[in-house]
Amino acid sequence: MTERREGSLDAPTRHPIDWQSDNFYNESSLFAELERVYDICHGCRRCVSLCHAFPTLFDLVDESDTMEVDGVAKDDYWDVVDHCYLCDLCYMTKCPYVPPHEWNVDFPHLMLRGKAQKFKNGNVKTRDKILTSTDKLGSLAGIPVVSQAVNAANKLPAVRKILDSGFGIHADATLPEFHSNVFRKRFETNSVMETESTDTTTGKVALFVTCYGNRNEPDVVEDLVSLLTHNNIQVKLVKQEKCCGMPKMELGDLETVEQLKNFNIEQLSQVVDDGWDIIAPIPSCVLMFKQEIPLLFPEDEKVQKVQKAFFDPFEYLMLRHKANKLKTEFKSKLGKVAYHVPCHQRVQNIGMKTREVLQLIPDTEITVIERCSGHDGTYAVKSEYHDISMKICRPVTNKIKQADIEHYISDCPMAGHQIANGMQDETELHAESPFTLLKLAYGI
Repeated sequence: MTERREGSLDAPTRHPIDWQSDNFYNESSLFAELERVYDICHGCRRCVSLCHAFPTLFDLVDESDTMEVDGVAKDDYWDVVDHCYLCDLCYMTKCPYVPPHEWNVDFPHLMLRGKAQKFKNGNVKTRDKILTSTDKLGSLAGIPVVSQAVNAANKLPAVRKILDSGFGIHADATLPEFHSNVFRKRFETNSVMETESTDTTTGKVALFVTCYGNRNEPDVVEDLVSLLTHNNIQVKLVKQEKCCGMPKMELGDLETVEQLKNFNIEQLSQVVDDGWDIIAPIPSCVLMFKQEIPLLFPEDEKVQKVQKAFFDPFEYLMLRHKANKLKTEFKSKLGKVAYHVPCHQRVQNIGMKTREVLQLIPDTEITVIERCSGHDGTYAVKSEYHDISMKICRPVTNKIKQADIEHYISDCPMAGHQIANGMQDETELHAESPFTLLKLAYGI
């Protein structure tokens, strides 16, 4: 086993992902690095409670003949890779051996390399290719008659059993609803949203709606735009957009990630050149442009330009507040609120901006829950992983059940649905968006 050393106390630094090199897809090199990092993780075990990847690894080691990594069959290495959903929490919050430590452990990006190897070798299911093709799936399911049929079918136990046994979509997983009246259509026809402020001292925001926000949660995005316009922030939509690429990255399909990047960055870099900031309503999409795409394409100047202009919505609102440009005249209190902080927001290193904004509201108390919901976009809906995802979510639901609260929220709508699924109708409360609560406090 690798000799244990003290971890680094320096701030973590992230190295670019050299995914276009020949060595990245060299299986012998990959397995050597997997063994090296697995050995370090086995000797540390600080991340055992984060997700199921680490318990899977430690069980493999403990059940081997040697009780060390050298006793684990190489084919079983893939089991660990499959359970990692690239939340980045191990890197940002737990691991003492990340760069600049000499051991240079980047567990999530090593798992990404493993996923890319699996994808290149064709070891992915058709189901997973379909689930991660969000633009195509949304375009089809968003047709008015089709969306109604899909939404209705997804609530029928008989249909869910068929999806479970025939397609690998767990019968108890919460599936997103599809809207034919998508947000982009609403924005184009709503004159209030199109009203521009004449105050030249206010912000200008180009909204990257996201495929999920546009077709699955248009009401949430509508609330966000209401908040921005209420605060005299000029809003327009990015002219065209495709999926941010996070689902395909989690699949290991990095070539498709590059194609999506090429399309989106052209659109986004233009709005930056025109003097606009950029925000997106989904934390994973924000993280993609603030961290993952810049690490995948470190020499692309347009990518770096977009990165600097991209903001989490509450990060942006808090910046406006610090500049004395956020309205703080609230008409309603929120009372006690349980706030689940999504993983992909935690690892942005911006602090709890959602909590900071909501705490500006009088008679409002925020209880923070910093635990993973276990959703990860597709992980929680898959038949083989759903029960595990609900186990990961259990500490979150337990805290909400035990709390005396009036609302519970998450910045990630998918995490909110996962938490609601875990509540099992034990409360009359339902998952809400922080945009909706802030809008309620403003009385707009």
